[in-house]
Amino acid sequence: MAADRKARRALLILGLVLVALFLLSFSLGRYGVPPAQVVKILFARFLELFTGREVLQRTWTAQMETVVVNIRLPRIVMACLVGCSLSAAGAAFQGVFHNPMASPDILGASSGAAFGAALAILRGASTRMITLSAFGFGFLTVGLVMLVARRAPGARLINLILAGIMLSSLFNAGTSYIKLVADPSNQLPQITYWLMGSLSGTRLSDVPLAFLPMVIGLVPLFLLRWQLNLLSLGESEAKSLGVNTNRVRLALLLCATLVTAASVSFSGMIGWVGLVVPHLCRKLLGSDHRYLVPGSFLCGAAFLLLVDDVSRNLLAVEIPIGILTALIGAPFFLYLITRKEEKL
Repeated sequence: MAADRKARRALLILGLVLVALFLLSFSLGRYGVPPAQVVKILFARFLELFTGREVLQRTWTAQMETVVVNIRLPRIVMACLVGCSLSAAGAAFQGVFHNPMASPDILGASSGAAFGAALAILRGASTRMITLSAFGFGFLTVGLVMLVARRAPGARLINLILAGIMLSSLFNAGTSYIKLVADPSNQLPQITYWLMGSLSGTRLSDVPLAFLPMVIGLVPLFLLRWQLNLLSLGESEAKSLGVNTNRVRLALLLCATLVTAASVSFSGMIGWVGLVVPHLCRKLLGSDHRYLVPGSFLCGAAFLLLVDDVSRNLLAVEIPIGILTALIGAPFFLYLITRKEEKL
């Protein structure tokens, strides 16, 4: 079909754009590294992992290798992982709730993670414990939301949204209180900076820790993208086609929550990606989730990678990513709600 060929072509273009942007990002920064040297350094490291010895002749300095491998590589990979996860979660939530305004923080995972991180910072925890606390509280919040929604009478999806709003408000209040009692000379700036979102402190050891929960959540989202198409037909139609709607929704919500909590715990509060990117992908690929979900993977990774490149190169002082994504997302939100043909 022509629509399928167009969507596959768009996915191929998105993939090529992501690869090009991935390689280009290594050369961007205050310490310039030529693209040819970047490719050689990465290829040499790749060969060393399999052979256990140095294969290529060194044409680069030790400083170049340090900048590329230890500083830029973990940050670039994390930007791709977080962007991919948030945008895929946004596409899943919008499909499950049949609402174009749904985003990864609709069930309170981001608010819970923010509270967990702020609490850990207040207690003087290490960076690793701050990440674990954010991840745990993010997942705990969604568990509480599902528990409340199950016990409440009425429509399950509406109850999920209302419970998410309620618990998000509670955890936001808790975060505000922690900021009130935090040490203004040390803890408060750290909490504030974490809430703005940044990838500046990413280390190589963080990448595998983030990669595992994100892949565990992203693989089922990719495999269940067919069921998202069936859920969009409505409850009765999906059940008549043999879909266990409750089980599929639960699996999608859990996987989307897992990748959201993992993303926020490592990058801080980065909003709007899960709202903006799926809509951009719908313009390029249509509403078929067979192509929309993988398109969100690629487009989200490229989008956040581009935003991170801008954040660390635009000014002398690095701009937190959350600020830039809000500057892009808020106008896009206004565009959505002012479109006459958009049904919200």
